[in-house]
Amino acid sequence: MATVLVKELIEAGVHFGHRASRWNPKMRPYIYARRNLIHIIDVRETIRGVLRARKYLQRVAAGGSLVLLVGTKRQASDTIDQQATRCGMPFVSDRWLGGTLTNFRTIRSRLARLEELEALRESDEISNYSKKMQSALNREYRKMYRNLNGMRTMNRLPECLVVIDPRKEKNAVREAQKLGITTIALIDTDCDPDQVDLPIPGNDDSIRSIELITRLLADAVLAGKTSADDVKQ
Repeated sequence: MATVLVKELIEAGVHFGHRASRWNPKMRPYIYARRNLIHIIDVRETIRGVLRARKYLQRVAAGGSLVLLVGTKRQASDTIDQQATRCGMPFVSDRWLGGTLTNFRTIRSRLARLEELEALRESDEISNYSKKMQSALNREYRKMYRNLNGMRTMNRLPECLVVIDPRKEKNAVREAQKLGITTIALIDTDCDPDQVDLPIPGNDDSIRSIELITRLLADAVLAGKTSADDVKQ
């Protein structure tokens, strides 16, 4: 697997870091070289990070726990949506709402409101409201759907958070740390690896890089679920 993986990682540009002037010195162990003012990430460290994360995610999924995937930057949002849906886990791809983890009860009540609005929109009851009120309800629904739709299946706190770019998702990482929730993150050369439990050094700006890493992690979740089903049978 490692040889095939190296080829895939390089083709996806996972090894391209940021400009050397923007680096975080704590990333030194994960940097292979500097080329044309850009840091090159050591692909062996990327593989090490991916394998560790996959092993852990497989165990979490096999135990029936939840994994929350988070990636709200433009390059990550579609992939996070697709891969989380594929492996049947909750996700945040538009905006991290403060208190998503630390004030989980409020988030659950907002999800109940989203379902209430959906039921209203699907019934004839909405026609009893004035045009102005219908417009306000539709606006509320669209906003809630965008922010909360990915978390519908999150009926309890996750055991693990998978994050694309912990600098961008610092609020999510901070909430996970407060609650002792394990964090896995794709981290570029400008990140602090000490902020997450299982760092995967790699390009967190390239769509292809994000797609490849997220797909490998989602595969591990699916493998964990399959092994749990096999045990039940």
